Amino acid sequence: MAEGEDMQTFTSIMDALVRISTSMKNMEKELLCPVCQEMYKQPLVLPCTHNVCQACAREVLGQQGYIGHGGDPSSEPTSPASTPSTRSPRLSRRTLPKPDRLDRLLKSGFGTYPGRKRGALHPQVIMFPCPACQGDVELGERGLAGLFRNLTLERVVERYRQSVSVGGAILCQLCKPPPLEATKGCTECRATFCNECFKLFHPWGTQKAQHEPTLPTLSFRPKGLMCPDHKEEVTHYCKTCQRLVCQLCRVRRTHSGHKITPVLSAYQALKDKLTKSLTYILGNQDTVQTQICELEEAVRHTEVSGQQAKEEVSQLVRGLGAVLEEKRASLLQAIEECQQERLARLSAQIQEHRSLLDGSGLVGYAQEVLKETDQPCFVQAAKQLHNRIARATEALQTFRPAASSSFRHCQLDVGREMKLLTELNFLRVPEAPVIDTQRTFAYDQIFLCWRLPPHSPPAWHYTIEFRRTDVPAQPGPTRWQRREEVRGTSALLENPDTGSVYVLRVRGCNKAGYGEYSEDVHLHTPPAPGIQKIARRGGACLQSQLLGRLRQ
Repeated sequence: MAEGEDMQTFTSIMDALVRISTSMKNMEKELLCPVCQEMYKQPLVLPCTHNVCQACAREVLGQQGYIGHGGDPSSEPTSPASTPSTRSPRLSRRTLPKPDRLDRLLKSGFGTYPGRKRGALHPQVIMFPCPACQGDVELGERGLAGLFRNLTLERVVERYRQSVSVGGAILCQLCKPPPLEATKGCTECRATFCNECFKLFHPWGTQKAQHEPTLPTLSFRPKGLMCPDHKEEVTHYCKTCQRLVCQLCRVRRTHSGHKITPVLSAYQALKDKLTKSLTYILGNQDTVQTQICELEEAVRHTEVSGQQAKEEVSQLVRGLGAVLEEKRASLLQAIEECQQERLARLSAQIQEHRSLLDGSGLVGYAQEVLKETDQPCFVQAAKQLHNRIARATEALQTFRPAASSSFRHCQLDVGREMKLLTELNFLRVPEAPVIDTQRTFAYDQIFLCWRLPPHSPPAWHYTIEFRRTDVPAQPGPTRWQRREEVRGTSALLENPDTGSVYVLRVRGCNKAGYGEYSEDVHLHTPPAPGIQKIARRGGACLQSQLLGRLRQ
């Protein structure tokens, strides 16, 4: 019995460890810097509430051409590891802006240079490109020195490293490459040392020799969060600026008239909100899983639908290509026939002119006929020959090619077709119709008239929705009466309730789907049956006019 209980306890412990390990591994993506894609090291909170490593922030500002604005935040004390002569190899490998870019930025007013006054009339505005939200955030004149360090995030990263044993050995920050494994840490210096470096930076007989060594760590955090401007511990929270402030900040003109509460109140309010939201999320895990399944199904449907859309577009484009190819063959055939006809006529004309050359058949035959001395025989032979010679002479005197060599009449004007092909695009849904209030009114029937905006895609048919607004609202979603597939741009709604107020709206539909609804229009029907009977006599003409408009 005891063995069974021990086994059950062991199984429960292992399941809990597996859940914790899985949770930690899933949390890792929340602990990665968006710049270096490594776990945060001394993260800073940007004005857009995103975080970035301090070293990465300096690197980004350097690449942007800002010089002298990457100072340490107030909550980060100085350490030997941050001095230029002893900085880590990672910092030394960072690329700095090109000289020509720096010169250009300095001339335009960025950075610091000789002659620039600290209290200039137009202070420099430092913009930081946030890699998380892809937006430019303003850091102010002090740059990184005006940002808070996210100590909570550092603690979470450290707990994560301890839980999953990430990172391996901690290296000395002061060694020359390659660094040795760190054996000591110093909370006063905020650095990790090997034995030799610890002795070197804590020489005997100096004040640093009194520093107590600790175990090596990757993060040396200050005891409390300090104000970047006044080096005082923050005690209040400004709701207007959404920023932690100290006692001196409260009395400054910057926060005059702002809503400022003690940091304890802000802590409790934010903690309650976060706890409530987290409790809601944890209590609706089935809903989350259901929505994940719906999204996965939407992904699969999107893949299938996208492939079908690609095939449809390819088929349509191939159809256009087939039509163009058929038309091309037809046009080329017409040009070929015209070309052969002209070549035949020109070839015949060339043969006629060649017969007029000296030594040709016709000229030689005429010369021989002229030698005939028998007059009757000459007349008989020369009569037919003279007609041929006369036609040749006339053709020679009025020479003109039998066919034109130009094919300008075969030129194509494809400007309109090219414009249509250039503007070929996916079909859009119709825009929201515009109800014509001048032609829309209610009597025994409701006559509704509308039109599409000028540049709206066409609509194949319309859907009309209407409901009464003067009845008590029913629990649940608003219920509309609907009339589907209305052709044309007007409709007649028969037998409305008398003495009622109706709200109506219209939307168009085509192959791309349904468009947006029009703006709601409210119509009043006649107030009472008695008045309606009296008004029927005088309203018969109006009703016939409505029906006539509808038929039009």
